[in-house]
Amino acid sequence: MTHLSVNLNAVAQLRNRRNLPWPSVTGIARVVLDAGASGITIHPRPDERHIRRKDVFELNELLRSAYPSAEYNIEGYPSEDFLALVEEIGPDQVTFVPDDPRQATSDHGWDIPRSKAVLDPAIARMKAAGVRISLFIDEDPDMPAHAKAVGADRVELYTGPYGGTAGTEEGSRHLMLLATTAGAAHEAGLVVNAGHDLTLENLPIFMQVMPEIAEVSIGHGITADALLMGFPEAVRRYRAVLGG
Repeated sequence: MTHLSVNLNAVAQLRNRRNLPWPSVTGIARVVLDAGASGITIHPRPDERHIRRKDVFELNELLRSAYPSAEYNIEGYPSEDFLALVEEIGPDQVTFVPDDPRQATSDHGWDIPRSKAVLDPAIARMKAAGVRISLFIDEDPDMPAHAKAVGADRVELYTGPYGGTAGTEEGSRHLMLLATTAGAAHEAGLVVNAGHDLTLENLPIFMQVMPEIAEVSIGHGITADALLMGFPEAVRRYRAVLGG
């Protein structure tokens, strides 16, 4: 079964529209975990436009006390502030993304050979902290070998181009490139995650082509669905697609 990690950034962004404590990020975390999600993903950014530093600690306390088997995945660019935060929290997984702080959302993967000066010391620090490392990569079959060489444990396939074109000829091309990249990652000895713009409509064929994906991180799509059907039902439907 492919695990579902629910990204709570969209929930936090909705909360931050008002100086009010709802919707509660930890409250929604409880809801999705009780409904069967395998873990929680967050991407704290320096401007705290969605996940705030306080949320990082409150979610950590919730997961460690009430859901010890749930995975805590923290995404971010490996700046000094971010690395220090991850070292303090000690999540199950850190996913390094090559985001500029001004980006609205992640929109490309690492060019690992050109980023070794950033990645090498960051990966060394995460290994010393005992945190599993995943690198966000594009649909590029050459990149997994580079990820393995710098010490990553996993890669996360950036599925945005597929998600935005699924059902078209271009979408099929992206899907095949993703499958080839996933195959290259497995050959390199890496576990494969995936995420970005995956929905109940485009996820079934994605999973048919790549049933070996270990984990998908879904935030925007599942939050949009939850507005119509509620988070528990949305989690159940995504888990059904993932084989749960």
